[in-house]
Amino acid sequence: MIATLKLHPRFNTGPVSPLLFGGFLEHMGRCVYEGVFDPASPHADQHGFRRDVMDALRALEMTIMRYPGGNFVSDYHWQDGIGPQSERPVVKNLAWQSLESNQFGTDEYMRLCGVMGWEPMIAVNLGTGTPEEARNWVEYCNSEATTRYARMRADNGVEAPYGVKYWCLGNEMDGPWQTGHVPAEHYAIRAQQAAQMMKGCDRGVELVVCGSSAVEMPTYLDWDRTALERVGSFGRYVSLHRYMRNDNDDVQEYLAAGCSIDEQIESVDAVCRYVQARRGSRRRAYLCFDEWNVWYKARSAADMDGKDQFAPHLVEEVYNLEDALVVAQFLNSFVRHADVVKIANLAQVVNVIAPLLTRADELLKQSIYFVFQLFSEKKEGVALQISVDGPSYATQRYADVGLLDCSAILNRRDRELSLFCVNRSPNEALDLEADLTDLGVTSLIDGQIIQHADLKAANSFEHPDRVVPERFDDLSVDSGVAIGQLPPAAFVRLVFRLKE
Repeated sequence: MIATLKLHPRFNTGPVSPLLFGGFLEHMGRCVYEGVFDPASPHADQHGFRRDVMDALRALEMTIMRYPGGNFVSDYHWQDGIGPQSERPVVKNLAWQSLESNQFGTDEYMRLCGVMGWEPMIAVNLGTGTPEEARNWVEYCNSEATTRYARMRADNGVEAPYGVKYWCLGNEMDGPWQTGHVPAEHYAIRAQQAAQMMKGCDRGVELVVCGSSAVEMPTYLDWDRTALERVGSFGRYVSLHRYMRNDNDDVQEYLAAGCSIDEQIESVDAVCRYVQARRGSRRRAYLCFDEWNVWYKARSAADMDGKDQFAPHLVEEVYNLEDALVVAQFLNSFVRHADVVKIANLAQVVNVIAPLLTRADELLKQSIYFVFQLFSEKKEGVALQISVDGPSYATQRYADVGLLDCSAILNRRDRELSLFCVNRSPNEALDLEADLTDLGVTSLIDGQIIQHADLKAANSFEHPDRVVPERFDDLSVDSGVAIGQLPPAAFVRLVFRLKE
């Protein structure tokens, strides 16, 4: 089997937003406590942050971090998490039936963002919270210390404004499971009120309208339209969420994930364009994929019930090779749609459906960690459109699934082309012929592959190196044409040098 592809620098979808490579930090399970924040750990720094976790996250080169939820935020009141830690209240969070100590709050989060170089992104409580509470949080973070809430920040030791630019108007408010869930029309009014006050407090903030939580929702797309129409020009982005599943253990259907992700992006984008046209506006909403990952093994009711504990073990998904291939397809789709997808946040970053797991003082990098890293290292540049001709297969849902799923980023500054490829076939190699002559490619300077003979292979604390990147050299470049072979069920990153 052979797949041929062709790229040309004039056929592109524009710059890849660095904010596509973000993460999500929620007060859920052990993501915060025993995750990024663990003052009792021998790895802890002077702020209580785990150095080993920070070092591993730093290698992912994440750019933006969403906080504090997630479902958690619809039952969270930000003032509980500021001021002297000894005076902060212990509260019960209804989303995860867990106890929250509030030892990690706004100022700790902002300090962590500063240490890590992350752009902060805060979701406000539009479930049990009020639009005014959201506005006050903006003042606490972004105003000069001359008014009530900004003065609180100064009294807590931070005189200069934090300047938080990105704010999410609630979380998954279309879901009946959400604390404070309301119909679309009610949410839209609440979000519009909050947006007006938040922008009134700081005109520079950019707001993310809460979109549909899943493509299976009965209000999917109609919810997005209603919310976008009401929030209007206040909304710069609309959120998308997606957790891919493999409940039936159908490898071919599961590895067709990229088709489904493309479909979701293009459908929500169509709604954005429709609302823009109806409003007669030159300004449109872009897409913020602020929760995405694989999640299907740890989904029982018990996995999400904290039983009134502090930092309970919740949804600690173990990721295997085929999960890593699906994560690669998420990122391929985001790059292919770089013209409309501007922010994306892997959910989450530590312990909870995450690339990293901790066990006491140990740290494990899961299979999906390395896929994200291989993309993020080469995220700078322009996303190229790719003409692909090759074999395909059919599933129950899709009639035409290409065996090759790919994306490409052209970095003119560094004279590099990065090509990201997934061979979806679980048992057959795929010959690759890439015509790169119009790009002036001269050689392959780096090839990396993630593969394993067992699709279910996963890293563990006892065997941490079962699914890790290896060098890939099975490719040659002659007169601008790259020829090689992609092994079955593999993710490959190819980095080419361009001529001067």
